[in-house]
Amino acid sequence: MEPNLLQILFLGLVQGAAELLPVSSSAHVIVAEKLMGLDPSSPTMTFLLVMLHTGTMVAVIAYFWNAWKRTFFANAASLRETAVNVIVATVATLVVGLALKVLIEKVFIQGSSKGEMEDLFGHLPLVGGALLTAGLLILIAGYLGGSRGTRSLGILSSVWIGISQGFCLPFRGLSRSGTTISVGMLQGINRQRVEEFSFALAVIITPPAVAKELMRLLKSHAEAASPHHLLHLIGPGLFGMIGAFVAGLLALRLLSSWLEKGHWAWFGYYCIAFSGFVFFLASRGY
Repeated sequence: MEPNLLQILFLGLVQGAAELLPVSSSAHVIVAEKLMGLDPSSPTMTFLLVMLHTGTMVAVIAYFWNAWKRTFFANAASLRETAVNVIVATVATLVVGLALKVLIEKVFIQGSSKGEMEDLFGHLPLVGGALLTAGLLILIAGYLGGSRGTRSLGILSSVWIGISQGFCLPFRGLSRSGTTISVGMLQGINRQRVEEFSFALAVIITPPAVAKELMRLLKSHAEAASPHHLLHLIGPGLFGMIGAFVAGLLALRLLSSWLEKGHWAWFGYYCIAFSGFVFFLASRGY
């Protein structure tokens, strides 16, 4: 079943609102897709999800650009340090992500029809377990990590943040922002600084993810080689991106005010509660 424009717009609003909070936008979009009778593991839907991520990526750039100029791009030394940290974290993410992909596809789902990691995206018990894990990690960071860490962001801390981000790639429900920010907080890094770094990493990894899902989409649709059919497949994703962008900007404004009040652990409670709802849906056969 292909999504209609109204469904895509709704998914874009859900994605944009949830992406910039540490509550796993992917889990919310997958649950919404399930309730609407859509298949989250299909190439069309996985590509749509990445397109929605692109909309929020643009919102992130628009929102954080001034903050990045004051910190990461303040001078040549800061720019070099930021570039090294981003590269190190991204390499760590790719190493962990590719290792998990090989392990999952060659060992755990070898007997499935296609044996692709994306087959896991619609598996609600796995989504619920990932949400529960993210919620517990956020709670731990909220109570042990504090909100005004004094350590600076270095190569070692970037490696750990990158590793944690790598675990989020195959497991929908393991919030990328929630996981990376929590890992940074547990290392004593200031929450605002690690938040800016976390979303900078998101901007780096989103374009390759879009390209990967586009190739997967083209492979699954033989007729997509023509520009007409390619536009037909990508067009709905562009429509959803607009909704995700608008909702993302609004969510960022709300997020900033909440984070300033030190309510990080609240997101953990929400993830745990939402995981219970996901497990309930799984028990009902969704």
